[in-house]
Amino acid sequence: MDRHQLLQQLQESASVPYDILIIGGGATGLGTALDSASRGFKTLLLEQEDFAKGTSSRSTKLVHGGVRYLAEGDIGLVREALHERGLLLKNAHHLVHIEHFIIPIYTRWSAIKFTLGLMVYDLLSGRASFGPSRYISKEEVCRRLPGIRKDQLKGGVIYQDGQFNDARLAINLAQTAVEQGALVFNHFKVTGLLKDIKGKICGVKAQDCQSGETYELSAKCVINATGVFVDDILQLDEPEAFPQVRPSQGVHLVMDQSFLGSADALLIPETDDGRVLFGVPWEGKLLVGTTDTPLNVHSLEPRALEEEINFILHTAGQYLQKAPTRSDVLSVFAGLRPLAAPKNGESSTKEISRSHKIIRSPSGLITITGGKWTTYRRMAEDTVDTAIEVADLRLRACATPHLKIHGAITSPTSPTTDAAPITAAAASIGNHLSLYGSDRSHIEALQSADPNLAIPLHPRLPFTGAEVIWAVREEWALTLEDVLARRVRALFLDASASIEMAPKVAALMRAVLQKDADWEAAQIQAYTTLAKGYLLQ
Repeated sequence: MDRHQLLQQLQESASVPYDILIIGGGATGLGTALDSASRGFKTLLLEQEDFAKGTSSRSTKLVHGGVRYLAEGDIGLVREALHERGLLLKNAHHLVHIEHFIIPIYTRWSAIKFTLGLMVYDLLSGRASFGPSRYISKEEVCRRLPGIRKDQLKGGVIYQDGQFNDARLAINLAQTAVEQGALVFNHFKVTGLLKDIKGKICGVKAQDCQSGETYELSAKCVINATGVFVDDILQLDEPEAFPQVRPSQGVHLVMDQSFLGSADALLIPETDDGRVLFGVPWEGKLLVGTTDTPLNVHSLEPRALEEEINFILHTAGQYLQKAPTRSDVLSVFAGLRPLAAPKNGESSTKEISRSHKIIRSPSGLITITGGKWTTYRRMAEDTVDTAIEVADLRLRACATPHLKIHGAITSPTSPTTDAAPITAAAASIGNHLSLYGSDRSHIEALQSADPNLAIPLHPRLPFTGAEVIWAVREEWALTLEDVLARRVRALFLDASASIEMAPKVAALMRAVLQKDADWEAAQIQAYTTLAKGYLLQ
Protein backbone atom coordinates (compact mmCIF):
# COMPACT_ATOMS: atom_id res chain seq x y z
CA MET A 1 0.00 0.00 0.00
CA ASP A 2 1.54 3.31 -1.07
CA ARG A 3 1.48 6.60 0.86
CA HIS A 4 -1.44 8.00 -1.13
CA GLN A 5 -3.57 4.98 -0.22
CA LEU A 6 -2.54 5.24 3.43
CA LEU A 7 -3.48 8.94 3.49
CA GLN A 8 -6.87 8.13 1.97
CA GLN A 9 -7.50 5.63 4.76
CA LEU A 10 -6.34 8.16 7.36
CA GLN A 11 -8.82 10.74 6.11
CA GLU A 12 -11.69 8.28 5.69
CA SER A 13 -11.31 6.79 9.18
CA ALA A 14 -10.46 9.97 11.12
CA SER A 15 -13.97 10.23 12.61
CA VAL A 16 -13.42 7.12 14.75
CA PRO A 17 -10.69 7.39 17.42
CA TYR A 18 -7.68 5.15 17.11
CA ASP A 19 -7.29 2.60 19.87
CA ILE A 20 -3.53 3.14 19.98
CA LEU A 21 -1.52 5.98 18.41
CA ILE A 22 2.26 5.63 18.49
CA ILE A 23 4.72 8.50 18.17
CA GLY A 24 8.08 7.33 16.80
CA GLY A 25 9.07 5.01 13.99
CA GLY A 26 12.18 3.29 15.32
CA ALA A 27 12.44 -0.32 16.45
CA THR A 28 10.25 0.14 19.52
CA GLY A 29 7.55 2.21 17.85
CA LEU A 30 7.29 -0.07 14.82
CA GLY A 31 7.26 -3.15 17.04
CA THR A 32 4.49 -1.61 19.11
CA ALA A 33 2.45 -0.78 16.00
CA LEU A 34 2.79 -4.37 14.81
CA ASP A 35 1.86 -5.81 18.21
CA SER A 36 -1.16 -3.51 18.48
CA ALA A 37 -2.45 -4.12 14.96
CA SER A 38 -1.93 -7.88 15.16
CA ARG A 39 -4.17 -7.91 18.28
CA GLY A 40 -6.89 -6.22 16.26
CA PHE A 41 -6.60 -2.69 17.62
CA LYS A 42 -7.10 0.32 15.35
CA THR A 43 -3.51 1.54 15.15
CA LEU A 44 -1.69 4.61 13.83
CA LEU A 45 2.05 5.35 13.89
CA LEU A 46 3.62 8.73 13.08
CA GLU A 47 7.36 9.28 12.53
CA GLN A 48 8.72 12.81 12.05
CA GLU A 49 11.58 11.76 9.77
CA ASP A 50 12.07 8.33 8.20
CA PHE A 51 11.61 4.92 9.76
CA ALA A 52 14.75 4.08 11.78
CA LYS A 53 16.32 7.44 10.92
CA GLY A 54 17.91 7.64 14.38
CA THR A 55 19.33 5.03 16.72
CA SER A 56 17.58 2.08 15.06
CA SER A 57 19.66 2.27 11.86
CA ARG A 58 22.95 2.94 13.67
CA SER A 59 23.46 -0.20 15.75
CA THR A 60 26.32 -2.73 15.72
CA LYS A 61 24.00 -4.94 13.60
CA LEU A 62 23.90 -7.66 16.27
CA VAL A 63 21.00 -9.78 17.50
CA HIS A 64 22.46 -10.96 20.79
CA GLY A 65 21.99 -11.61 24.47
CA GLY A 66 24.80 -9.30 25.44
CA VAL A 67 28.07 -10.85 26.59
CA ARG A 68 28.94 -7.63 28.41
CA TYR A 69 25.64 -7.63 30.28
CA LEU A 70 26.45 -11.16 31.43
CA ALA A 71 29.78 -9.94 32.79
CA GLU A 72 27.88 -7.20 34.66
CA GLY A 73 25.59 -9.80 36.23
CA ASP A 74 22.37 -8.76 34.44
CA ILE A 75 21.21 -12.35 34.02
CA GLY A 76 17.56 -11.42 33.50
CA LEU A 77 18.29 -9.14 30.55
CA VAL A 78 20.61 -11.72 28.97
CA ARG A 79 18.06 -14.51 29.32
CA GLU A 80 15.28 -12.36 27.85
CA ALA A 81 17.47 -11.20 24.94
CA LEU A 82 18.59 -14.74 24.12
CA HIS A 83 14.97 -15.87 23.96
CA GLU A 84 14.06 -12.96 21.69
CA ARG A 85 17.13 -13.66 19.56
CA GLY A 86 15.70 -17.08 18.80
CA LEU A 87 12.32 -15.63 17.83
CA LEU A 88 13.97 -13.12 15.50
CA LEU A 89 15.90 -15.86 13.71
CA LYS A 90 12.65 -17.75 13.24
CA ASN A 91 10.43 -14.85 12.21
CA ALA A 92 12.87 -12.74 10.16
CA HIS A 93 15.30 -15.33 8.86
CA HIS A 94 15.82 -13.41 5.62
CA LEU A 95 17.51 -10.66 7.65
CA VAL A 96 18.99 -12.49 10.64
CA HIS A 97 21.81 -14.98 10.32
CA ILE A 98 24.05 -16.87 12.71
CA GLU A 99 27.54 -15.39 13.03
CA HIS A 100 30.64 -16.89 14.65
CA PHE A 101 32.46 -14.59 17.09
CA ILE A 102 36.02 -15.23 18.19
CA ILE A 103 37.62 -13.84 21.35
CA PRO A 104 41.44 -13.92 21.00
CA ILE A 105 43.15 -15.25 24.12
CA TYR A 106 46.53 -13.97 25.30
CA THR A 107 46.72 -15.33 28.88
CA ARG A 108 45.75 -18.58 30.61
CA TRP A 109 43.43 -16.72 32.99
CA SER A 110 41.57 -15.19 30.02
CA ALA A 111 41.09 -18.66 28.55
CA ILE A 112 39.48 -19.90 31.76
CA LYS A 113 37.36 -16.78 32.33
CA PHE A 114 35.89 -16.49 28.85
CA THR A 115 35.40 -20.22 28.34
CA LEU A 116 33.43 -20.48 31.58
CA GLY A 117 31.53 -17.24 30.92
CA LEU A 118 30.38 -18.37 27.50
CA MET A 119 29.34 -21.75 28.90
CA VAL A 120 26.91 -19.80 31.10
CA TYR A 121 25.81 -17.83 28.02
CA ASP A 122 25.09 -21.13 26.25
CA LEU A 123 23.14 -22.46 29.24
CA LEU A 124 21.00 -19.32 29.47
CA SER A 125 20.02 -19.65 25.79
CA GLY A 126 18.55 -23.12 26.47
CA ARG A 127 16.59 -24.56 23.55
CA ALA A 128 17.15 -21.32 21.62
CA SER A 129 20.91 -21.93 21.50
CA PHE A 130 22.69 -21.09 18.26
CA GLY A 131 25.36 -23.70 19.03
CA PRO A 132 27.93 -24.39 21.76
CA SER A 133 30.95 -22.20 22.46
CA ARG A 134 34.40 -23.82 22.64
CA TYR A 135 38.08 -23.10 23.08
CA ILE A 136 40.12 -23.19 19.85
CA SER A 137 43.85 -23.34 19.21
CA LYS A 138 46.08 -20.49 18.06
CA GLU A 139 46.31 -22.15 14.66
CA GLU A 140 42.55 -22.22 14.26
CA VAL A 141 42.24 -18.60 15.35
CA CYS A 142 44.80 -17.56 12.73
CA ARG A 143 43.10 -19.63 10.06
CA ARG A 144 39.67 -18.22 10.83
CA LEU A 145 40.86 -14.62 11.40
CA PRO A 146 43.77 -14.09 9.01
CA GLY A 147 44.04 -10.41 9.95
CA ILE A 148 44.52 -11.01 13.69
CA ARG A 149 47.75 -9.91 15.39
CA LYS A 150 49.61 -13.07 16.34
CA ASP A 151 52.09 -11.75 18.93
CA GLN A 152 51.62 -13.65 22.21
CA LEU A 153 48.36 -15.16 20.94
CA LYS A 154 47.56 -18.38 22.83
CA GLY A 155 44.26 -19.38 21.26
CA GLY A 156 40.66 -18.22 21.28
CA VAL A 157 37.11 -18.87 22.37
CA ILE A 158 34.46 -19.12 19.66
CA TYR A 159 30.74 -18.66 20.19
CA GLN A 160 27.69 -17.98 18.05
CA ASP A 161 25.32 -15.04 18.05
CA GLY A 162 23.08 -13.26 15.56
CA GLN A 163 23.67 -10.54 12.99
CA PHE A 164 21.15 -8.53 10.96
CA ASN A 165 20.47 -5.44 8.85
CA ASP A 166 18.78 -3.06 11.28
CA ALA A 167 17.23 -0.51 8.90
CA ARG A 168 15.83 -3.18 6.63
CA LEU A 169 14.21 -4.95 9.57
CA ALA A 170 12.58 -1.64 10.50
CA ILE A 171 11.13 -1.28 6.99
CA ASN A 172 9.87 -4.85 7.08
CA LEU A 173 8.25 -4.26 10.47
CA ALA A 174 6.43 -1.24 9.02
CA GLN A 175 5.24 -3.36 6.09
CA THR A 176 4.06 -6.14 8.41
CA ALA A 177 2.19 -3.66 10.60
CA VAL A 178 0.33 -2.34 7.53
CA GLU A 179 -0.47 -5.89 6.46
CA GLN A 180 -1.99 -6.38 9.92
CA GLY A 181 -4.18 -3.31 9.48
CA ALA A 182 -2.11 -0.45 10.95
CA LEU A 183 -1.53 2.91 9.30
CA VAL A 184 2.12 3.98 9.47
CA PHE A 185 3.62 7.23 8.19
CA ASN A 186 7.14 8.53 7.91
CA HIS A 187 7.80 12.27 7.46
CA PHE A 188 4.74 13.00 9.60
CA LYS A 189 5.51 15.11 12.67
CA VAL A 190 3.54 15.28 15.91
CA THR A 191 3.39 18.96 16.90
CA GLY A 192 1.15 18.81 19.97
CA LEU A 193 -0.99 16.68 22.27
CA LEU A 194 -4.77 16.93 22.53
CA LYS A 195 -6.41 16.75 25.97
CA ASP A 196 -10.00 16.51 27.16
CA ILE A 197 -11.58 18.68 29.87
CA LYS A 198 -10.15 16.36 32.55
CA GLY A 199 -6.61 16.83 31.30
CA LYS A 200 -6.39 13.36 29.80
CA ILE A 201 -4.64 12.92 26.43
CA CYS A 202 -7.14 12.10 23.72
CA GLY A 203 -5.05 12.49 20.57
CA VAL A 204 -2.38 14.52 18.80
CA LYS A 205 -1.85 17.42 16.45
CA ALA A 206 0.33 16.44 13.51
CA GLN A 207 1.61 17.69 10.17
CA ASP A 208 2.37 15.80 6.98
CA CYS A 209 5.88 17.09 6.25
CA GLN A 210 5.46 16.33 2.54
CA SER A 211 2.23 18.21 1.85
CA GLY A 212 2.21 20.58 4.82
CA GLU A 213 -1.36 19.53 5.66
CA THR A 214 -2.19 19.51 9.38
CA TYR A 215 -4.35 17.02 11.28
CA GLU A 216 -6.02 16.58 14.64
CA LEU A 217 -6.14 12.84 15.30
CA SER A 218 -8.06 11.37 18.24
CA ALA A 219 -6.93 8.26 20.10
CA LYS A 220 -7.87 6.31 23.20
CA CYS A 221 -4.19 5.85 24.04
CA VAL A 222 -1.04 7.69 22.92
CA ILE A 223 2.35 5.99 23.21
CA ASN A 224 5.62 7.93 23.25
CA ALA A 225 8.24 5.68 21.60
CA THR A 226 10.62 8.36 20.36
CA GLY A 227 13.91 7.04 21.74
CA VAL A 228 16.27 9.81 22.77
CA PHE A 229 13.47 12.30 22.06
CA VAL A 230 11.05 10.93 24.68
CA ASP A 231 11.63 13.95 26.93
CA ASP A 232 10.50 16.28 24.13
CA ILE A 233 7.11 14.55 24.05
CA LEU A 234 6.93 14.31 27.84
CA GLN A 235 7.45 18.07 28.00
CA LEU A 236 4.65 18.63 25.49
CA ASP A 237 2.50 16.84 28.03
CA GLU A 238 4.02 18.46 31.12
CA PRO A 239 6.53 21.30 30.56
CA GLU A 240 8.17 20.72 33.96
CA ALA A 241 8.60 16.95 33.48
CA PHE A 242 11.84 15.53 34.89
CA PRO A 243 14.19 14.20 32.16
CA GLN A 244 13.89 10.43 31.77
CA VAL A 245 16.67 9.82 29.24
CA ARG A 246 20.41 10.42 29.14
CA PRO A 247 21.78 9.94 25.61
CA SER A 248 24.81 7.71 25.23
CA GLN A 249 26.66 7.91 21.92
CA GLY A 250 27.93 4.86 20.11
CA VAL A 251 30.28 5.34 17.15
CA HIS A 252 31.17 2.84 14.42
CA LEU A 253 33.83 2.90 11.72
CA VAL A 254 33.42 1.02 8.44
CA MET A 255 36.45 -0.18 6.51
CA ASP A 256 37.48 -2.77 3.95
CA GLN A 257 36.82 -6.34 5.08
CA SER A 258 40.42 -7.28 4.27
CA PHE A 259 41.53 -5.86 7.63
CA LEU A 260 40.05 -8.96 9.25
CA GLY A 261 39.90 -11.16 6.16
CA SER A 262 37.21 -13.44 7.48
CA ALA A 263 33.52 -14.26 7.52
CA ASP A 264 33.89 -14.66 11.29
CA ALA A 265 33.65 -11.72 13.69
CA LEU A 266 36.14 -10.47 16.27
CA LEU A 267 35.21 -9.62 19.85
CA ILE A 268 37.74 -7.65 21.88
CA PRO A 269 36.46 -8.29 25.41
CA GLU A 270 38.44 -5.78 27.43
CA THR A 271 39.43 -2.42 25.97
CA ASP A 272 41.50 0.21 27.73
CA ASP A 273 38.35 1.68 29.29
CA GLY A 274 36.89 -1.70 30.31
CA ARG A 275 34.36 -2.09 27.54
CA VAL A 276 34.08 -4.43 24.55
CA LEU A 277 34.76 -3.75 20.87
CA PHE A 278 33.44 -5.70 17.89
CA GLY A 279 34.88 -6.19 14.43
CA VAL A 280 31.97 -7.57 12.41
CA PRO A 281 31.83 -8.47 8.70
CA TRP A 282 28.75 -6.66 7.36
CA GLU A 283 27.49 -6.27 3.80
CA GLY A 284 30.97 -6.93 2.36
CA LYS A 285 32.70 -4.47 4.72
CA LEU A 286 34.12 -4.56 8.25
CA LEU A 287 32.14 -2.73 10.92
CA VAL A 288 34.20 -1.79 14.00
CA GLY A 289 32.69 -0.39 17.20
CA THR A 290 31.35 0.80 19.42
CA THR A 291 31.87 3.54 22.00
CA ASP A 292 29.69 4.52 24.95
CA THR A 293 30.00 8.26 25.50
CA PRO A 294 27.51 10.11 27.75
CA LEU A 295 26.07 13.26 26.19
CA ASN A 296 23.88 16.04 27.48
CA VAL A 297 22.18 16.80 24.15
CA HIS A 298 20.53 14.84 21.38
CA SER A 299 20.14 15.43 17.65
CA LEU A 300 18.89 13.74 14.51
CA GLU A 301 22.42 13.66 13.09
CA PRO A 302 24.90 13.02 15.92
CA ARG A 303 28.57 13.25 14.98
CA ALA A 304 31.48 11.16 16.15
CA LEU A 305 33.89 12.86 18.52
CA GLU A 306 37.59 12.82 17.64
CA GLU A 307 38.38 10.90 20.82
CA GLU A 308 35.87 8.21 19.84
CA ILE A 309 37.39 7.82 16.37
CA ASN A 310 40.90 7.66 17.82
CA PHE A 311 39.82 5.14 20.46
CA ILE A 312 38.39 2.73 17.88
CA LEU A 313 41.39 3.04 15.55
CA HIS A 314 43.85 2.61 18.44
CA THR A 315 42.05 -0.42 19.90
CA ALA A 316 41.60 -2.12 16.53
CA GLY A 317 45.28 -1.51 15.79
CA GLN A 318 46.24 -3.44 18.91
CA TYR A 319 44.52 -6.59 17.59
CA LEU A 320 44.87 -6.41 13.81
CA GLN A 321 48.08 -7.13 11.89
CA LYS A 322 47.47 -4.09 9.73
CA ALA A 323 46.48 -1.17 11.93
CA PRO A 324 43.72 0.89 10.27
CA THR A 325 44.19 4.63 9.83
CA ARG A 326 41.80 7.49 9.19
CA SER A 327 42.33 7.18 5.45
CA ASP A 328 41.04 3.58 5.59
CA VAL A 329 37.66 4.58 7.00
CA LEU A 330 34.89 4.39 4.37
CA SER A 331 32.17 5.71 6.64
CA VAL A 332 31.82 6.82 10.25
CA PHE A 333 28.43 7.02 11.93
CA ALA A 334 27.11 7.72 15.40
CA GLY A 335 23.92 6.64 17.14
CA LEU A 336 22.39 7.70 20.43
CA ARG A 337 21.14 5.15 22.95
CA PRO A 338 18.16 6.25 25.07
CA LEU A 339 19.45 5.21 28.48
CA ALA A 340 17.63 6.00 31.70
CA ALA A 341 18.72 9.38 33.06
CA PRO A 342 21.26 8.87 35.88
CA LYS A 343 20.42 9.81 39.42
CA ASN A 344 22.62 11.46 42.04
CA GLY A 345 25.08 12.88 39.56
CA GLU A 346 26.20 9.55 38.07
CA SER A 347 28.06 9.97 34.78
CA SER A 348 29.13 6.46 33.75
CA THR A 349 26.84 4.86 31.18
CA LYS A 350 28.21 1.43 32.09
CA GLU A 351 26.16 1.56 35.29
CA ILE A 352 22.88 2.54 33.59
CA SER A 353 20.55 -0.37 32.91
CA ARG A 354 19.84 -1.41 29.32
CA SER A 355 16.50 -2.86 30.38
CA HIS A 356 13.42 -1.09 29.13
CA LYS A 357 11.13 0.99 31.31
CA ILE A 358 7.49 1.99 30.82
CA ILE A 359 6.32 5.30 32.30
CA ARG A 360 2.65 6.14 32.87
CA SER A 361 1.94 9.85 33.07
CA PRO A 362 -1.08 11.23 34.97
CA SER A 363 -2.46 12.40 31.61
CA GLY A 364 -2.56 8.82 30.33
CA LEU A 365 0.50 9.21 28.09
CA ILE A 366 2.57 6.00 27.98
CA THR A 367 6.32 6.33 27.43
CA ILE A 368 8.63 3.44 26.62
CA THR A 369 12.39 3.97 27.06
CA GLY A 370 15.59 1.93 27.08
CA GLY A 371 16.02 -1.56 25.69
CA LYS A 372 17.81 -2.70 22.54
CA TRP A 373 17.01 -4.00 19.07
CA THR A 374 17.09 -7.65 20.11
CA THR A 375 14.30 -7.16 22.63
CA TYR A 376 12.10 -4.83 20.55
CA ARG A 377 9.28 -7.42 20.35
CA ARG A 378 9.12 -7.96 24.11
CA MET A 379 9.23 -4.20 24.70
CA ALA A 380 6.31 -3.79 22.32
CA GLU A 381 4.32 -6.56 24.01
CA ASP A 382 4.80 -4.97 27.45
CA THR A 383 3.87 -1.55 26.06
CA VAL A 384 0.62 -2.72 24.47
CA ASP A 385 -0.27 -4.67 27.62
CA THR A 386 0.13 -1.39 29.52
CA ALA A 387 -1.95 0.48 26.95
CA ILE A 388 -4.79 -2.02 27.33
CA GLU A 389 -4.81 -1.39 31.07
CA VAL A 390 -4.45 2.40 30.92
CA ALA A 391 -7.04 2.96 28.18
CA ASP A 392 -9.35 0.15 29.31
CA LEU A 393 -9.18 -1.56 25.93
CA ARG A 394 -10.51 -5.03 25.31
CA LEU A 395 -8.00 -7.62 26.50
CA ARG A 396 -6.46 -9.47 23.56
CA ALA A 397 -3.50 -11.84 23.62
CA CYS A 398 -0.16 -10.90 22.03
CA ALA A 399 0.24 -12.50 18.59
CA THR A 400 3.84 -11.59 17.69
CA PRO A 401 5.94 -14.47 19.13
CA HIS A 402 5.14 -16.59 16.08
CA LEU A 403 4.25 -13.90 13.52
CA LYS A 404 6.48 -13.92 10.45
CA ILE A 405 7.93 -10.56 9.44
CA HIS A 406 7.35 -9.29 5.88
CA GLY A 407 9.88 -10.90 3.57
CA ALA A 408 10.30 -14.15 5.52
CA ILE A 409 9.89 -17.19 3.29
CA THR A 410 8.62 -20.33 4.96
CA SER A 411 10.39 -23.55 4.13
CA PRO A 412 9.89 -27.16 5.25
CA THR A 413 13.64 -27.80 5.30
CA SER A 414 14.33 -26.44 8.78
CA PRO A 415 12.09 -27.89 11.51
CA THR A 416 13.74 -25.87 14.27
CA THR A 417 13.07 -22.41 12.81
CA ASP A 418 10.24 -23.08 10.32
CA ALA A 419 12.55 -21.65 7.64
CA ALA A 420 16.19 -21.90 6.72
CA PRO A 421 18.12 -18.86 7.97
CA ILE A 422 20.51 -17.25 5.56
CA THR A 423 24.17 -17.83 6.18
CA ALA A 424 26.87 -15.22 6.68
CA ALA A 425 27.99 -15.86 3.11
CA ALA A 426 24.49 -15.29 1.73
CA ALA A 427 24.37 -11.95 3.50
CA SER A 428 27.57 -10.79 1.83
CA ILE A 429 27.87 -8.21 -0.92
CA GLY A 430 27.53 -10.74 -3.72
CA ASN A 431 24.13 -11.93 -2.53
CA HIS A 432 22.67 -8.79 -1.04
CA LEU A 433 19.26 -9.36 -2.63
CA SER A 434 18.79 -12.17 -0.08
CA LEU A 435 17.91 -9.41 2.38
CA TYR A 436 14.65 -8.81 0.52
CA GLY A 437 13.40 -12.34 1.18
CA SER A 438 10.10 -12.92 -0.61
CA ASP A 439 10.36 -9.48 -2.27
CA ARG A 440 13.54 -10.48 -4.08
CA SER A 441 11.61 -11.92 -7.03
CA HIS A 442 9.83 -8.59 -7.57
CA ILE A 443 13.14 -6.72 -7.75
CA GLU A 444 14.55 -9.32 -10.13
CA ALA A 445 11.43 -8.92 -12.28
CA LEU A 446 12.12 -5.17 -12.52
CA GLN A 447 15.67 -5.98 -13.58
CA SER A 448 14.48 -8.46 -16.18
CA ALA A 449 12.01 -5.97 -17.63
CA ASP A 450 14.72 -3.31 -17.93
CA PRO A 451 18.32 -4.66 -17.91
CA ASN A 452 19.59 -1.14 -17.17
CA LEU A 453 18.00 -1.47 -13.73
CA ALA A 454 20.21 -4.48 -13.01
CA ILE A 455 23.47 -2.52 -13.41
CA PRO A 456 25.13 -1.48 -10.13
CA LEU A 457 24.81 2.25 -9.56
CA HIS A 458 28.44 2.42 -8.39
CA PRO A 459 31.36 0.04 -9.07
CA ARG A 460 32.18 -0.27 -5.33
CA LEU A 461 28.63 -1.14 -4.24
CA PRO A 462 26.11 -3.74 -5.46
CA PHE A 463 22.93 -1.66 -5.35
CA THR A 464 20.89 -1.29 -8.53
CA GLY A 465 18.25 0.97 -10.01
CA ALA A 466 15.60 -1.70 -9.48
CA GLU A 467 16.11 -1.38 -5.72
CA VAL A 468 15.59 2.38 -5.94
CA ILE A 469 12.34 1.92 -7.87
CA TRP A 470 11.18 -0.68 -5.34
CA ALA A 471 12.10 1.52 -2.36
CA VAL A 472 9.98 4.40 -3.65
CA ARG A 473 7.01 2.34 -4.84
CA GLU A 474 6.78 -0.20 -2.03
CA GLU A 475 8.86 1.00 0.94
CA TRP A 476 7.75 4.63 1.35
CA ALA A 477 11.14 6.18 0.50
CA LEU A 478 10.51 9.89 -0.10
CA THR A 479 13.98 11.45 -0.04
CA LEU A 480 17.40 10.64 -1.41
CA GLU A 481 18.58 10.01 2.13
CA ASP A 482 15.73 7.54 2.74
CA VAL A 483 17.05 5.43 -0.13
CA LEU A 484 20.82 5.74 0.25
CA ALA A 485 20.94 5.55 4.05
CA ARG A 486 18.24 3.03 4.94
CA ARG A 487 16.59 1.21 1.98
CA VAL A 488 20.06 0.40 0.68
CA ARG A 489 22.92 1.01 3.10
CA ALA A 490 25.24 2.93 0.77
CA LEU A 491 25.80 5.86 3.15
CA PHE A 492 26.89 3.56 5.96
CA LEU A 493 29.02 1.29 3.79
CA ASP A 494 30.90 3.82 1.66
CA ALA A 495 29.92 7.45 2.09
CA SER A 496 32.05 8.69 -0.80
CA ALA A 497 30.56 6.16 -3.21
CA SER A 498 27.07 7.10 -2.05
CA ILE A 499 27.72 10.76 -2.92
CA GLU A 500 28.92 9.76 -6.38
CA MET A 501 25.83 7.61 -7.06
CA ALA A 502 23.38 10.19 -5.66
CA PRO A 503 22.59 11.90 -9.01
CA LYS A 504 21.59 8.59 -10.62
CA VAL A 505 19.39 7.70 -7.67
CA ALA A 506 17.79 11.16 -7.59
CA ALA A 507 16.93 10.92 -11.30
CA LEU A 508 15.24 7.55 -10.79
CA MET A 509 13.32 8.85 -7.78
CA ARG A 510 12.24 12.00 -9.58
CA ALA A 511 10.61 9.93 -12.33
CA VAL A 512 8.71 7.68 -9.93
CA LEU A 513 7.63 10.48 -7.59
CA GLN A 514 6.84 12.81 -10.52
CA LYS A 515 8.97 15.64 -9.15
CA ASP A 516 10.63 18.48 -11.04
CA ALA A 517 14.27 19.40 -11.70
CA ASP A 518 14.38 21.77 -8.73
CA TRP A 519 13.42 18.92 -6.38
CA GLU A 520 16.13 16.72 -7.88
CA ALA A 521 18.82 19.39 -7.49
CA ALA A 522 17.77 20.19 -3.93
CA GLN A 523 17.85 16.52 -2.96
CA ILE A 524 21.35 16.03 -4.34
CA GLN A 525 22.63 19.13 -2.56
CA ALA A 526 21.04 18.20 0.78
CA TYR A 527 22.25 14.63 0.60
CA THR A 528 25.80 15.60 -0.34
CA THR A 529 26.00 17.93 2.64
CA LEU A 530 24.70 15.18 4.93
CA ALA A 531 26.97 12.46 3.57
CA LYS A 532 30.13 14.54 3.92
CA GLY A 533 29.57 14.28 7.67
CA TYR A 534 30.14 10.52 7.38
CA LEU A 535 33.62 11.02 5.92
CA LEU A 536 36.80 11.60 7.91
CA GLN A 537 38.25 14.78 6.46
